[in-house]
Amino acid sequence: MNVDKYEAQLRKLQIELVKSQIRAIKDGQKALIIFEGRDAAGKDGAIKRITEHLSPRNTRVVALPKPSDREQSEWYFQRYVRYLPAGGEWVLFNRSWYNRGGVEVVMDFSTAAEQEQFLLDVPSFERMLVQSGVVLIKYWLDVSREEQHKRLQDRRTDPLKKLKTGPMDVEAEKRFDAYTRARDDMLIRTHSPVAPWICVRSDNKKAARLNIMRQLLHTLAGAQLAKKTPGPDKDVLFAFDSEALNDGRLAR
Repeated sequence: MNVDKYEAQLRKLQIELVKSQIRAIKDGQKALIIFEGRDAAGKDGAIKRITEHLSPRNTRVVALPKPSDREQSEWYFQRYVRYLPAGGEWVLFNRSWYNRGGVEVVMDFSTAAEQEQFLLDVPSFERMLVQSGVVLIKYWLDVSREEQHKRLQDRRTDPLKKLKTGPMDVEAEKRFDAYTRARDDMLIRTHSPVAPWICVRSDNKKAARLNIMRQLLHTLAGAQLAKKTPGPDKDVLFAFDSEALNDGRLAR
């Protein structure tokens, strides 16, 4: 995509997001936006562009570190509940409780019984959130094996990206197939009409960001604001369905 065209579209979408948040603050809207995906799938960049001009008082980005010993002894969802949005707030999770359906499965950071209990519990937990008035949006950002390798290599050589790299990057590449199996099981078992997964093909970062923002506006903005924004490109962003696991839309 031409850089000038991208920047122009990005600015228009950011302006509409600001308008949408003004309305959300007035109406007391509570929005929880979850970003999940493979390592180097573009979560950080998408979140940065979305929040760049939003209100710092009404927008929070949550990226939790490894749980403490105390947190490990708590009810699994407990450490996340404290970050849920109040009225007029948008909260963006850069990874979330779905760690238990992804990295913890691949890296054996929790037991098989704990992982199974999570998959049984999360649909009910998310249903309660939605029924309480939270607008819940779940994005899975998907990236191909080749593009992931390229981005992780770039992290290792670019001095400005040193803080984004670590030993887990190597494991992400080595265990690509294991992450695929964990992703497939998680998406199938936690996708529901109440809390659907939105899949984003993110090999093209710019296209992924623009389409996420379009989808956000169509979900969070009022009808008058949303109609000014074109809908997302279905070749880039689409609601999850099981056929996507085998028809080439999601990386294998």
